[in-house]
Amino acid sequence: MFNDNGSFLLALFEFFLFFAWFMCLFWVFGDIFRSSDLGGGAKTIWVIFVILVPWLGILVYLLARGGGMQKRQLEQARAMQAAQADYIQSVAQSSPASATDQIASAKSLLDSGAITQAEFDALKSKALA
Repeated sequence: MFNDNGSFLLALFEFFLFFAWFMCLFWVFGDIFRSSDLGGGAKTIWVIFVILVPWLGILVYLLARGGGMQKRQLEQARAMQAAQADYIQSVAQSSPASATDQIASAKSLLDSGAITQAEFDALKSKALA
């Protein structure tokens, strides 16, 4: 397949360029669709340009809009972090069952035979502690 070391290195370099192009393609498409300042028509034009003229399209996109890529990515990360913090706060604020509710629940388990009297006593003392 490879005649000499030069053809192997050339194939390795071509694979590297293909992989680099593929990664840049994901980054650029992610940024295109993440942008809230671009309308649907502008996003379509950028996608078509990047697909039809791959290397040139990516380079032109990076020159034209590359400065805001990090800002858009940071805004998305902040929004996700804020949503996660709100969710954690809403879950943490839900009040735990009161001691009376815990004892009543344990009593219903005892009555149904799911737990023994010793387990009920342990749950009761834990709820009252």
